[in-house]
Amino acid sequence: MTATNPQKGDLLIAEPAIIGDVSFNRSIVLIADHSSDGSIGFILNKPLDYTIDELIPEIEADFKVYNGGPVEQDNLYFIHKVPELIPDSIEISLGIYWGGNFDKVVELISESKVEEGDIKFFLGYSGWSALQLEEELKANSWVVTENIYKKNIIGKDYKSFWKEKMLEFGGEYSIWSNAPENPNYN
Repeated sequence: MTATNPQKGDLLIAEPAIIGDVSFNRSIVLIADHSSDGSIGFILNKPLDYTIDELIPEIEADFKVYNGGPVEQDNLYFIHKVPELIPDSIEISLGIYWGGNFDKVVELISESKVEEGDIKFFLGYSGWSALQLEEELKANSWVVTENIYKKNIIGKDYKSFWKEKMLEFGGEYSIWSNAPENPNYN
């Protein structure tokens, strides 16, 4: 079920114990980079109230924009599964790529050659300094799992994603799957 040593492409599933953490409560993070220098990831299941055309008027598409994490939230990032169309992409793993030539992305979306299921946009990212993520894992803030969805993670339905993972883990996690996000609503 879980791994203890995170790798690029793995998922970080927020433990129910971090309820109250505004940034990461019920988050699922795709690890885009992990090394001895630190880690970078993007929260996959926290949509914002923006669409890409509201942020970048040159893009004529209403793709959702997600909160990628608390770092550099004034910067736009993207992951995708079409490296053959987007030059300068960096492979994360399992057919998922990070970044690339943004002018080409604008062109491809305008020409309907890239659809919302091919690309995911984020404001900000999640970042951990050297050994910080390992300390959070020791504190049981996260569960590390393999990305079984591979490149299809990009089009995954975000609404029930965290709940699905809790049910998949079973045991005491199943109880948390039905708990309200805000315990005051209980």
